[in-house]
Amino acid sequence: MTASSTRRSTAMRSRIAAVGAVAVAGTLLLTGCGDQTKSKGNDSGSASAASAPLAGKLPASIRQAGVVKVGSDIAYAPVEFKDGSGKTVGLDPDLADAMGKQLGVKFQFENGTFDALLTGIRSKRYDIAMSAMTDNKSRQEGVDPDTGKKVGEGVDFVDYLTAGVSIYARKGDTGSIATWSDLCGKKLAVERGTVSEDLAKSETKKCTGGKKITIEAFDDDQQAQTRLRSGGADAASSDFPVAAYAVKTSGGGKDFQLVGDQVEAAPYGIAVSKENTQLRDALQAAMNAIIKSGEYRKILTKWGAEDGATKESVINGGK
Repeated sequence: MTASSTRRSTAMRSRIAAVGAVAVAGTLLLTGCGDQTKSKGNDSGSASAASAPLAGKLPASIRQAGVVKVGSDIAYAPVEFKDGSGKTVGLDPDLADAMGKQLGVKFQFENGTFDALLTGIRSKRYDIAMSAMTDNKSRQEGVDPDTGKKVGEGVDFVDYLTAGVSIYARKGDTGSIATWSDLCGKKLAVERGTVSEDLAKSETKKCTGGKKITIEAFDDDQQAQTRLRSGGADAASSDFPVAAYAVKTSGGGKDFQLVGDQVEAAPYGIAVSKENTQLRDALQAAMNAIIKSGEYRKILTKWGAEDGATKESVINGGK
């Protein structure tokens, strides 16, 4: 996966405008956590199994428990983050709430570092991971994208949104950065285990003249933002919805600016163990139900992500 072979979005301006819809979230505080504990106010879904139209599709154990345990990096606004009261909010929790009504269960978000979420599924700490996670072949097959070596059994994905990766810099101080190749000789802040880190590792191999990209990887995106804001990095990278939200809200819109086009447009997916096909298929059915009802579109519009909408949820659509 290299920046030179990326698919560039043609809807950059419309996506940035769409983030204006997130202005209502400007009063929400971006508070990061990585304590691997359950978050306050983190339950989604309220329908009982008896009244939920798709409850019968769930595995009996989850239907009886009434809870789907969700591993998530709850520091990635506007996809998932904590508001001023400590409640988990955002695009993913709202979608989970809507799916919970279809399935008759609660989606209980538990906070964890992004690069440990798939391990949490393998250890059965979580039933699923829902955390702006890009569906790609490496994660499907359990392969380290940097070394190409097998590191796990992989997961299946229930896809639900399309998003690319963006670079952003301090406002008025872009250092002539417009593309990924311009990062050679620069310091880049990213969240560990993300596609942004993978892209940076791939791009630095192409740098010439000894000018490599200095990659500074952090446990969560807010730490990367802090590093950039303080001048410790020349740029930062994250998924477009998150980068655009940071540009919109950080410092009242005075801290950062997007540079260049977003790249690597790919689906977000809900990660599920390959052994748990019944849960996977139930989640897909629930996602398609809220897509069909129109509730899905309303949620995406609320968080400024409607340009990434999909017409149908598929399994393992990432390449």
